[in-house]
Amino acid sequence: MKKKTYSFANNNTSKVRRAVQKAHGKDEPLFHNDHARPVTRRDFIAQGFCAGAGVLAGASVLSLFANPRKAMAQLSPDLEALKQGCGIATQGAGKIPFIVFDLAGGVNMAGSNVLIGGRGGQLDFLSAQGYSRQGLPADMLPSIANPEMGISDFINTELGLAFHSDSGFLRGIQDKLSVTNRANVNGAVIPARSENDTGNNPHNPMYGINKAGADGSLLTLIGSRNSDSGGNSVAPLNLIDAGKRPTKVDRPSDVTGLVDTGDLVGLLSQEDSVAVMESIQRISDMKLDRVNTQITTDEVVKDLVRCGYVKSADITDRFGDPTTLNPELDPLIVGEGGIFTQEEFDGDREFQKTASVMKLVMNGFAGAGTITMGGYDYHVGNRATGEVRDLRAGRCMGACLEYAARLGVPLMMYVCSDGSVFSNGMIDDSVNGRGKGVWTGDNSSTAGSFFLVYNPNGTPQLLGADALEQARHQQIGYMRMDGSVETAATPAANNVNLLVETVVLNYLALHGEQNRMSEVLPNNGLGNSTLMDSLTAFEPIVNGTIT
Repeated sequence: MKKKTYSFANNNTSKVRRAVQKAHGKDEPLFHNDHARPVTRRDFIAQGFCAGAGVLAGASVLSLFANPRKAMAQLSPDLEALKQGCGIATQGAGKIPFIVFDLAGGVNMAGSNVLIGGRGGQLDFLSAQGYSRQGLPADMLPSIANPEMGISDFINTELGLAFHSDSGFLRGIQDKLSVTNRANVNGAVIPARSENDTGNNPHNPMYGINKAGADGSLLTLIGSRNSDSGGNSVAPLNLIDAGKRPTKVDRPSDVTGLVDTGDLVGLLSQEDSVAVMESIQRISDMKLDRVNTQITTDEVVKDLVRCGYVKSADITDRFGDPTTLNPELDPLIVGEGGIFTQEEFDGDREFQKTASVMKLVMNGFAGAGTITMGGYDYHVGNRATGEVRDLRAGRCMGACLEYAARLGVPLMMYVCSDGSVFSNGMIDDSVNGRGKGVWTGDNSSTAGSFFLVYNPNGTPQLLGADALEQARHQQIGYMRMDGSVETAATPAANNVNLLVETVVLNYLALHGEQNRMSEVLPNNGLGNSTLMDSLTAFEPIVNGTIT
């Protein structure tokens, strides 16, 4: 490869140009001279040697309806009443669907993707050196105003949250999320340190989200890895509930295996099968009323028998056709008019994974889901590798937001990673490098997380009486002028456990239930109610539960 000439600049108005390494493909493994040979599964995922396996679990024929949570098939009225008494859910717990993107390896969040500023919020600009550290050259700084327009060409607030206009995440989201639906999205960013290249950061909030009330009618939690968190990063130890461990499904054949309706479906039509099971339940019920089981807990035994038959009839009613569990058959997701073309879906494992998780979570069959994407330890001597991978991650994020919009349900989507990266100012002028700073190495001080919220009823509204106060709620914490996290800004800034608690607090607040924080997480470390208010981004978008 022919080397480029380079020069060293004495000020921030010139780019530093040097030879850059060959870009990697979006699924190509990453080799690092400054890293030990990968030995753990987390190492292999972070460096892209193996993909974060996908949850290929779908939902039902409900996707054919405008709002599947309101369109469940009905059993006969007498059995519907019994179903409620048996605690059989048909549409989850009525809480806002929640999806985590766990980008393994230490992805860039700040500056080149989501803007993070000083005390005054995202647009309280950092120094040129600070932005350079975050991968932005001097001619792409968000602080540069276009003289003709008087505003910056490098700030995009189309999603409420301010992104750099050339952010890979943003470009990917825009590719999948329609312009109309972008108006109903808003977000917040949390500058917070986390350790580099390790799954031991307790980043995953899934158990906390479940404690806040999220649940599904088939599964409580799902994740794309066979781990206690369901993702690459671990969950805080004090939140783990072994009985709620996320379910992992990693191949299409496992999708139909989520529900077994027995051999009756196939011999008879789905409708006739349900009718047979309903009749069996009624006959059984009449017989139970005529006998005494001679067991002390007679009524308990009878209830167990009744509920067993009702549950079988309900499962057959909703899932009698196993093909309806396949997200590929959902016209909102795949095919002409779908979020993904058939070619995209067939050709990209990450799209299949994302489609499967969002199908299950947003139809109410799982309360929350984690999507792990590997290969984000991308400081490999160029910028192009990271840009291509950020773009794909953005497309997966955009797909989730678009699917929520098409179903008419709200969504909270959280994006996190183990550590981050930095640039020394060297520029990658290749097509995919886009003239930005080469990612040089790991740096936990430039880390952060963010979340986006979709509200089908309008733009989520930030807390605060004026624009300045709202800006401080949209950026929970701040960075120093040199582009590093101010660790004293919030409890979350230097404690990943408290970062998870901050996310749970914001999830509760979207339901108007932030006052339940001490009940949901009794020993949380977020302080008093006044401090918690400062750590909360949005006004409620639902009143307790989705109606």
